[in-house]
Amino acid sequence: MVITKRGTLPTTPHTEFHFLPGVLALEEIHGSFGFGGPWSRKLHVRKYPTEVKSAPKIAEFNFVPEERKEKTLQPYLIHTADIPYESDALMGRKCLLWGASTKISMIKTEKSFPKNKFFRNGESHEIFFVQDGEAVLSSEYGELKIKKNQYVIVPKGATYRVDLSSDKLWLLVMESKFLIEWPPHYMNHSGQAHMVAPIVETEVALPELKAPVDEAGDFSIYVQHSGGEVTELSLGHHPFDICGWEGALYPYVFDISNHYGIARAIHSAPPAHQTFQSGQAPYFGFSICSFVGQPEGWHPRDVAAPYAHFNVDSDEMMFFSNVNYGARKSVLKEGTMTFHPGSCPHSPHGDAAEKSLTDRGKMSSRLAVMLDTFFEPLKVSHVAEKYSDKGYPTSWHKIREGQTLSA
Repeated sequence: MVITKRGTLPTTPHTEFHFLPGVLALEEIHGSFGFGGPWSRKLHVRKYPTEVKSAPKIAEFNFVPEERKEKTLQPYLIHTADIPYESDALMGRKCLLWGASTKISMIKTEKSFPKNKFFRNGESHEIFFVQDGEAVLSSEYGELKIKKNQYVIVPKGATYRVDLSSDKLWLLVMESKFLIEWPPHYMNHSGQAHMVAPIVETEVALPELKAPVDEAGDFSIYVQHSGGEVTELSLGHHPFDICGWEGALYPYVFDISNHYGIARAIHSAPPAHQTFQSGQAPYFGFSICSFVGQPEGWHPRDVAAPYAHFNVDSDEMMFFSNVNYGARKSVLKEGTMTFHPGSCPHSPHGDAAEKSLTDRGKMSSRLAVMLDTFFEPLKVSHVAEKYSDKGYPTSWHKIREGQTLSA
């Protein structure tokens, strides 16, 4: 990301500074990749973030995934719309798919974080897609207003809370042990996106830093670690006591409408729709693609629907924000998620391919988010299994035969 500065701090790093008269401000470096990756420098007005006032303790909740009972290799269609709104934005995270470095979860809630409670993901960078609702994500870096159809990127180690601005909030959560960045093949040596890239890297919303909260009290930070375990750290001062920061590691928002689809005369494969990358292809991590509305192929014999395919080195999760994705129109609800293991081919349903012939050159109205892993198999959680359509593995055959999926 672009190097950004907010608030007040000394021009030269690691030098004496007083934001409050007679009180030495205390510096913190939030870094990645040892000391070799993106980092930010933060200045606390009077206390270090290490000043935990009581012994750490295991929290009463955790995010350790529980694997499904069924071990058979098969594709899944998961109706996340059927997952109830419950718990709160802190504890309501439900894992659906996960692997060695990747986790995909869902948060559906009507409640903000509890008062004076905060979260820090100590093992993964996070990217949220807002399926519905509005909220404010507050961190030591400032406030981000988030709303439907936005990606929200939160770096590993950031301390934050989520406060709802609407009655409900529905978030798709994707986690990675590796940085979540613009795809490196989009960027030039100066860190700018190439002019033919589908993203404009400057079309982002950055945190708005508020006045430092110089406040004593009881504040709990719940830190995720060790595969989803959560430990509670207790501070006697507010964690948002920052008078200024600068750097390249911070939360930000990118609206999916600012991904500009690349169209061509014949069908474009998913790499043309990539928005973010985590890790290094093809060795580890994942890519995230945004399937936004764009003209279908205009070749006089173009088949707009995608061909049957499978990438044997990638497991694929597809989240359908609306029901207008041509290849799946017969099986979708808003918020449907599909999971296709790399070793299982998948294709358009029913006569979707034939119907798509009439879509040549027309504007699509689809909206979907896809995550493809790099050489990383994903497991299916019991939650995903609970809300899955049991007839999906045979749905291609059944729909061709005029049947419907089972509930």
